[in-house]
Amino acid sequence: MTRITRSTEDRALFGICGGIAGHFGISSFLVRLVFLLTPASPLIYLILGMLIPEKHTSLYERN
Repeated sequence: MTRITRSTEDRALFGICGGIAGHFGISSFLVRLVFLLTPASPLIYLILGMLIPEKHTSLYERN
């Protein structure tokens, strides 16, 4: 089972929405839309930014 990581490619601030979208195979636009429509989203986003690790890629994994 893979862990959710912050995206290094699809990011606006911390890469939280891009990481969640990449993990579940959905559009990052939809994840961002959900965060915009959720009342407590700034607090949730900051907490996730501190808890979710950033995705680390080696030179061999990049295309």
